[in-house]
Amino acid sequence: MAATMKKGVAAEDVNVTFEDQQKINKFARNTNRMSELKDEIEAKKKSLQNLEDASDDLMMCEDDAMLIPYQIGDVFISHSQEETQEMLEAGKEALQDEIKALEGRVSSIQEVLGDLKVQLYAKFGNNINLEADES
Repeated sequence: MAATMKKGVAAEDVNVTFEDQQKINKFARNTNRMSELKDEIEAKKKSLQNLEDASDDLMMCEDDAMLIPYQIGDVFISHSQEETQEMLEAGKEALQDEIKALEGRVSSIQEVLGDLKVQLYAKFGNNINLEADES
């Protein structure tokens, strides 16, 4: 009985060439990189939301003469309300640009992954699982 099981498995075995292994490795690297980029995008979106919240709070401030502390690196520097608002806007624009760039990189990686999936599934069929675990 064990011999027949081995024959069934052997019939489905597909020879993995060096190029196939390179494609599988490239797929894994790109999948990991895409996951890292998505995490980075989420972190930047949270930072952007924080800047937007700070900007909204600053607009509600009634005392225009009050100095507003603004964090630069590890220190806080006091600026006028107008200067702080300008710095917040510049920070928001920079984050939006970074998010767009990261999303562009994710998109290009998804294209590469799509091409690799087609090639690998064409050769290996059901013998390979390239779907991400949602756990």
